[in-house]
Amino acid sequence: MTSSEHAAVSARYARFARDEAPGRSALYTEWAQGVAGDPHVCAILARIPATHRQPPLVFAAARILGAPLAPYPVWSKWVHAHTDLLIAECERRSLQTNEPLRCAALLPALSLIDGPIALIELGASAGLCLYPDQYSYRFSRTDGTPVELDPLRGQSAVVLHAELSGHPVLRMPEVVWRAGIDISPLDARDSDDREWLKTLVWPGEEGRAERIVAALDIAAADPPILVAGDAEAELPALIARAPRNATLVVTTPGVLIHIPRARRDAVINAARSKARWITIDPPTAHDAWREPPGENWPASRFVLGLDGEIVAAVDPLGGVVEWHPSSTTGAR
Repeated sequence: MTSSEHAAVSARYARFARDEAPGRSALYTEWAQGVAGDPHVCAILARIPATHRQPPLVFAAARILGAPLAPYPVWSKWVHAHTDLLIAECERRSLQTNEPLRCAALLPALSLIDGPIALIELGASAGLCLYPDQYSYRFSRTDGTPVELDPLRGQSAVVLHAELSGHPVLRMPEVVWRAGIDISPLDARDSDDREWLKTLVWPGEEGRAERIVAALDIAAADPPILVAGDAEAELPALIARAPRNATLVVTTPGVLIHIPRARRDAVINAARSKARWITIDPPTAHDAWREPPGENWPASRFVLGLDGEIVAAVDPLGGVVEWHPSSTTGAR
């Protein structure tokens, strides 16, 4: 490995420690800071392919192999003792964060679409974001007015809490068919896949693992169609399987940034050609917005878009929705 690769690892982990982990996980902040300043561990991690060495992936892979939730010196000692095992585990894993709370961010856009809905998610992991109709929602408005929505059968075992500003129309979607595409889909019924999703939760994120487990139980009871493969290649055939009497909706919540930039437009075009398209992306992830987000877009917010129209600023994991006042119609 070259010194430039070591430097790239150090810079990536320093950026994670500075910009991404604080406020979410004190332990991951410490581990990332330690890696950034440790040339020996940087050299080990540089042996992992660049697409498999993201800090949350490496940390989760170490944990599932038995690395202790302990201060960095203890963790780095474990890494040195299990180098080959860690590298192999990272190579076979991918970062498949499957956060059902994202449905709280998707809901305002789904509320603009008439049902019944046939729902397809790209980068679906275990499909936990394919059940927006089976979760309960508790929105806390900035003006103090709460909004509560439940499935027809009553309160769900998964209750999603989010902050809301603005006054979008919110309603429970009618999802009659659900499917997803992932390079390596996970099965909500499989104990190993369930354990991996729980391990991807960062230490210190209270309640998140419990929410994922409850959502996994919902998916396991009524599994979606999950297709393994490339989103652009597999989407046309999956669209052909959707019921004709339902509005087809394709979602890409947080997945486009994991697709090489040169291929993102093709994926977006494949989604938009036959369906309504809902996405959650960083503002500079692509150029498919009808009007660009602009330089003053909040640094901590992703864009919620419907058919290329910006309808809200949202927390990447769905905990905050800031509705745009001009977002009033569901028309293309």
